[in-house]
Amino acid sequence: MARILILEDEDSVNRGISFSLEKEGHKVVSCGTILEAKQQAAQSKPEIVICDINLSDGNGLEFIQWLREESNAYMICLTALDQEMDQVMGYEAGADDYMTKPFSLSVLLLKIEAWLKRNGRGREQKHLQSGTLYIYQEEMQVKKNGEEISLTKNEWKMLNYFLKSPKQVLSKQQILEHVFDVDGEFIDENTLAVYIRRLREKIEENPAKPSYIKNVRGLGYVWNEDVI
Repeated sequence: MARILILEDEDSVNRGISFSLEKEGHKVVSCGTILEAKQQAAQSKPEIVICDINLSDGNGLEFIQWLREESNAYMICLTALDQEMDQVMGYEAGADDYMTKPFSLSVLLLKIEAWLKRNGRGREQKHLQSGTLYIYQEEMQVKKNGEEISLTKNEWKMLNYFLKSPKQVLSKQQILEHVFDVDGEFIDENTLAVYIRRLREKIEENPAKPSYIKNVRGLGYVWNEDVI
């Protein structure tokens, strides 16, 4: 997808960003110091740079300014500095975007995806994310925490039906009609409950206390996470 360089000296933040980007298929180079970032940038020729400002060996703006003279990379400042003047200095140094900590990984991924689309390099496959689930619809593939999970045909159909209507209560009758009856598979509500339980066992961190598929007493079920 894209060659991305991360300059971030907080190890847990660096690892989290790297892990998320690599799951998306990007080639990631991770650095903790300006010296290391300069060396890696010269070798890897990054297309996107995610750069912290307050670093152990200097100011990240100096790195951005240095790299801007050498590269047209899309540069995102990622920092705890949230004053207007800090942002102005970031843009003046050559940054293209600015995100303040704490930040949303989902928003960061969307910014990168938007840049790829503007450059004619959007995703080739349809991809959805909800919580720690990544759903690749064209490949009928689901990953949880980066690990692929196996679903039956009916579990896959039911999952996709929920994903089309997040935060919306779906009655048992709606699920039966839209997921099962279309293929001539006439099942009752008790069997539906079994399918729900089996799907929860595969996608939930704790099936006994589900965070994705929740019961709505007397009404049905709801997919309780946002879908992006």
